[in-house]
Amino acid sequence: MEPTLSSSISFTPSRVSGSQALPKRILSSLVHWQRRAVSRRQLALLDTRLLADAGISEAQRQVELSKPFWR
Repeated sequence: MEPTLSSSISFTPSRVSGSQALPKRILSSLVHWQRRAVSRRQLALLDTRLLADAGISEAQRQVELSKPFWR
């Protein structure tokens, strides 16, 4: 799998005022959701051999792919 742009972005919790915390939490959530969407697209592209190498069954893949991006 190829690395994604968002994989290098991370936000650590810090003590900031309320007016600064909300935008950071929103941005952090958006980045997290985007990572999930990319990971699931990559999972959908794996063939049976690669799934077996990763120890993932077809049923497990289908369960993961059926989840909405926010879960």
